[in-house]
Amino acid sequence: MKHPLRIVLRGVTNDQVDPSVDVLKATALPLLKQFGIDSESFELKIVRRGMLPGGGGEVFFSCPVRKVLKPIQLTDPGKIKRIRGMAYSVRVSPQMANRIVDSARSILNKFIPDIYIYTDHMKGVNSGRSPGFGLWLVAETTNGTFLSAELVSNRQGQGAAVLPEDLGRNCAKLLLEEIHRGGCVDSTNQSLALLLMTLGQQDVSKVLLGPLSPYTIEFLRHLKSFFQIMFKIETKPCGEELKGGDKVLMTCVGIGFSNLSKTLK
Repeated sequence: MKHPLRIVLRGVTNDQVDPSVDVLKATALPLLKQFGIDSESFELKIVRRGMLPGGGGEVFFSCPVRKVLKPIQLTDPGKIKRIRGMAYSVRVSPQMANRIVDSARSILNKFIPDIYIYTDHMKGVNSGRSPGFGLWLVAETTNGTFLSAELVSNRQGQGAAVLPEDLGRNCAKLLLEEIHRGGCVDSTNQSLALLLMTLGQQDVSKVLLGPLSPYTIEFLRHLKSFFQIMFKIETKPCGEELKGGDKVLMTCVGIGFSNLSKTLK
């Protein structure tokens, strides 16, 4: 674009299908910073939460413009040093969030001491139009990799009621599963990393990923049909250096895409 982006988006902020705004803020923004998209005006702010089916959420996103994207070399994920998260509740008892936190900690406390899960209970207009609760967790490594997991309660009037204790425990297990998969980018953001590598300068980019998700595999086919770009895919079986599941080292040369509307000064 020519001018920095400042946009307000309204609708559903947390559901069971897509990555929530919280997870994108905690994992996608640090990933974009690796590619050189960074400034003080780079932020994603949740003004109001909106759950299905009523929605009513609102987020504010601002992003600077860049001429080109930097190539990246993300091959060492590092070790998990801390876990952060947030249990949120809207239009239900604020106690729900505390119950989620206690049950999630009951599992995660066995592995690492540095865990902090915030509670967020939005009231009034800021709570959207539908009741619900959920939890997102992010594990940060020593090398600045973020791995995330999240769960949201069933929408009002559909499916069985979810107990906050079960939701907390299941979300903690999902995070442990994501840590087991490993890699420098979590499975939610694999496709984003590959897209930005494709659009980068004509230089080699490398990223170490966990097992590719079905979405990412389909996305690679799209990259091939749109940009005629093929990734070199090397499997790295887990061993002494790489713990957890088998890893994949993805390598490509960017197409050298640059922002034509940004004038050079």
